[in-house]
Amino acid sequence: MTVEQNVLQQHSQKHQQTLLNQLREVTGTTDVQLLQQALQVSNGDLAEAVAFLTEKNAKVPQQDETTYYQTSQVASDRYISVGSQADTNVIDLTGDDKDDLQRAIALSLEESNRAFRETGITDEEQAISRVLEASIAENKASLKRTHTEVWSDSPNPHDRKRIDSCPVGLKNVGNTCWFSAVIQSLFNLLEFQRLVLNYSPPARVHDLPRNQKEHRNLPFMQELRNLFSFMVGSKRKYVDPSRAVEILKDAFKASESQQQDVSEFTHKLLDWLEDAFQMKAEEDREGEKPKNPMVELFYGRFLAVGVLEGKKFENTEMFGQYPLQVNGFKDLHECLEAAMIEGEIESLHSAENSARSGQEHWFTELPPVLTFELSRFEFNQALGRPEKIHNKLEFPSMLYMDRYMDRNREITRIKREEIRRLKEHLTLLQQRLERYLSYGSGPKRFPLADVLQYAMEFASSKPVCTSPVEDIDSSAPPGGTTGQQLPPPSTAEQDSLPPLESSASGPSPAPTAAQQQRVPIHKPFTQSRLPPDLPMHPAPRHITDEELRVLEGCLHRWRSEVENDTRDLQGSITRIHRTIELMYSDKSMMQVPYRLHAVLVHEGQANAGHYWAYIYDPHQRCWMKYNDISVTKSSWEELVRDSFGGYRNASAYCLMYINDKKPFLIEEEFDKETGQILSGMDKLPPDLKQYVKEDNELFDKEIQEWDALQARKAQQEKLALATAAAAALAASRTSTSSSSPQPMSIESSPPDNAAPQQDPEYMEQPSPTNDSKHLQEDTERAISRAAAEQEERSPEALLNSAIKLEYARLLRFAQEDTPPENDYRLQHIIVYFIQNQAPKKILERTLLTQFADRNLAFDERCKSIMNVARAKLDLIKPEEVNMDEYEMWHQAYRNFRETTIFMMTGLELFQKTNYVEALMYLIYSYQYNKELLLKGLYRGHNEELLGHYRRECLLKLNEQAAAMFESGEEPEVTTGLGIMNELVVPCIPLLLVHDAERDLLAVEDMRNRWCSYLGQEMESNLQEKLTDFLPKLLDCSTEIKSFHDPPKLPTYSTLELCERFGRIMAAVCRVPIEGR
Repeated sequence: MTVEQNVLQQHSQKHQQTLLNQLREVTGTTDVQLLQQALQVSNGDLAEAVAFLTEKNAKVPQQDETTYYQTSQVASDRYISVGSQADTNVIDLTGDDKDDLQRAIALSLEESNRAFRETGITDEEQAISRVLEASIAENKASLKRTHTEVWSDSPNPHDRKRIDSCPVGLKNVGNTCWFSAVIQSLFNLLEFQRLVLNYSPPARVHDLPRNQKEHRNLPFMQELRNLFSFMVGSKRKYVDPSRAVEILKDAFKASESQQQDVSEFTHKLLDWLEDAFQMKAEEDREGEKPKNPMVELFYGRFLAVGVLEGKKFENTEMFGQYPLQVNGFKDLHECLEAAMIEGEIESLHSAENSARSGQEHWFTELPPVLTFELSRFEFNQALGRPEKIHNKLEFPSMLYMDRYMDRNREITRIKREEIRRLKEHLTLLQQRLERYLSYGSGPKRFPLADVLQYAMEFASSKPVCTSPVEDIDSSAPPGGTTGQQLPPPSTAEQDSLPPLESSASGPSPAPTAAQQQRVPIHKPFTQSRLPPDLPMHPAPRHITDEELRVLEGCLHRWRSEVENDTRDLQGSITRIHRTIELMYSDKSMMQVPYRLHAVLVHEGQANAGHYWAYIYDPHQRCWMKYNDISVTKSSWEELVRDSFGGYRNASAYCLMYINDKKPFLIEEEFDKETGQILSGMDKLPPDLKQYVKEDNELFDKEIQEWDALQARKAQQEKLALATAAAAALAASRTSTSSSSPQPMSIESSPPDNAAPQQDPEYMEQPSPTNDSKHLQEDTERAISRAAAEQEERSPEALLNSAIKLEYARLLRFAQEDTPPENDYRLQHIIVYFIQNQAPKKILERTLLTQFADRNLAFDERCKSIMNVARAKLDLIKPEEVNMDEYEMWHQAYRNFRETTIFMMTGLELFQKTNYVEALMYLIYSYQYNKELLLKGLYRGHNEELLGHYRRECLLKLNEQAAAMFESGEEPEVTTGLGIMNELVVPCIPLLLVHDAERDLLAVEDMRNRWCSYLGQEMESNLQEKLTDFLPKLLDCSTEIKSFHDPPKLPTYSTLELCERFGRIMAAVCRVPIEGR
């Protein structure tokens, strides 16, 4: 046999074994002959093989119990049926034996309690989860899926621009989060990244590919190279992987919207890469066995040692991704221990030829990249459908594999035997401790120390000489008191008493004198003492001092003995736990360290959900979260919360560890001449460097075109404003030409003063008369007060005095602590400026503009002050007041008023339960308000208040849409899903982006509401719509979809705005705090 034939045969056997393992994991079938038959019938297609086995199981509903619980004993079989562990606990309930029934009930309760202690999930919750998952699977085959809605790119290229050297994200092009999670994990293995980037196809392929694999794998390799080159050197924040994804999807033979299983995709990807590199290796070899870098990187070997039907055997097998069962284990080491030992292993270490069968696995060669598949999905044979396992499973950041290596076989067996002995002793101690902590023979158990303490308290209570029922008057009311005359209750007590029940026939008669003698009611939370005739505890009737002394002495001694025994047991249990934990902590068993590199997380159910990845960055020494286009810094705490499981529906599905003694896996490449680290475009070969350069030039051009377009728009807006100001100025000159033949020079500078004169409150009003009148009254009042206080009557002195008085009035407003409904910032711009510490020159010019208003009264005093103010404005030099800064402050106030109207309108619509219209106002008010608050605390409104109502509005809409969906009526269902798709789902990223706890809980509530429908019976068209909708709702992407334009704002004068704002905020503030 040639070397090439040998390699091909090994590859074929490995591929066959991989398919058998996957098929066994998915279906739960352990019969190897049946699995091989399914693969032969399906020609190696995994999906068809699963369908064949499912159909075969369905045809044999009366399965023999021994067959169902049978475990395969073939040497290469590593999997044990879930039922195989339970055959010793099978109880025959077909007979009439009541003891069997009682034992079955007890066994069921014990199993339920054990499962709850291990996983934190009750049987009822697991059953509900199975039903939910089953409902999706039942309709999956008949559904016609549509394309999942994908977040659209922002039109502004600056939003899509990469910041410095931040990692590049991958766009979700339609349920492809599985692709992003795996590719990012592999890309961040720098050795793998170098292998892909520097790959060159075999020379003969340039003529014509010889077979189907070359037709498929080589184009995929080129697309993967292109994708990796973009991830290295692109100027874009995220890139589009569509070309590579399309090639993969064709191979899966699945609908475009179906989310792929991570392990299945990773198997396929590594197989393709292995084939591509094998072709290259065979071409480059020179008479020696070719080395495949993919095999060197991801594949290892283990030795299977065992006994089959009394005959010992040893054989070596290759593995790639190592599958581990999750169910029934609490941490990764327990999973590995269970996977390394199968069947009855006692005979493995004995010289006798026993009929027992079993095997051990020992790693002979571990790959540099060690990948574990966590079997979070299992096939429920009873239902014929897959279901997800949500159990908690812990895993370490550093994993030592020494105990599983073949070279440590003997010492590991010794330690395993010691651990087994310790666990047996531990079980005995725990049983003894349980007898102390749960004492008694009845259904209720109590700690023995507490029982003795209670007995001591009873014996020490003051003896009573009467029966507990003899001293109660049988004619007394139920309260237990006699009808003695009581003082009349206080007003507070009267208020606290419940009202008398009304008679059905009419009003109750007037109370008699006896009825007016109220029974005192004991209030345990308000009264400091109990009534004197009510004993605190039951007490013995007769006990002598001698009896009490002897009894107290015994109880004290017994309680001390029990407490000491309990402490001793607890201490022994703790020491044994510690001994087991440290069993493998000596240096000799810490020589094969593997550091956690990536965790692939799945959130959702068996047939719907979202994938993302946590990847460790060794250079920044932190964890990064790769969630499609979003790449953010994370933490070990967040990884634990999302990955261990048992919390919500998220859990790790694949773990990638790397050999910590092989730093080349994650080391950067150095320039051979300069010794500098290669980064960015320098890492790329010439062909890819040119490819990325061309795309970056296109992106730069897009940015330049956008900037030019925005500059033209800004220029057009500026010209439009100047034209409008000039027109207004011309109209003003015409109207005042008769009374002012020589207008003040302020009119010669419209950009400075035209806007304040036209719009004194910095809002576009159709009729500014009300605002002008409001300002006019304030100004005239200040002038009148100044005239009354000033002896000098010159206009300039009056103006200075009036400005000081007006400023003092507004300063008091700015410093006053007012309730939310009375916001003085809305009444006058100067209050806003003072609270936000605007420059003095800005304040002075704004006040001068107020007194220079032409709308003042036309008496001689006001006209003369107006002329002086306008003259002062004319004298202000450009260098004294920065007009750009002046306009910036006034624009900030306009933004504040606009945000206020958004908020006010949204709150008002919310109070009227018009949630559909209220949402956009609340969304935009929250976003605008957040931007304002970034510049100062008093620039905007209460962020928590806006956040609460934004969140509540989404929850209300979610409830409305869910109720419409529940109706089952086609128009209602369509409307409800329209509300979710057009309003609620696009807003969910806004709640997720800042990781606020209440927002996250609200999103979880919304998702749980819709996931609850999965287990309910419904028509097929409703099930289809629900299955199409759920992936959009469960998408954890924080990319914000572009909304519609902001809603139109109503117009208000200042007085109307303040009055309406005050009324709405007063209503909002009446809501209890816990209700907000």
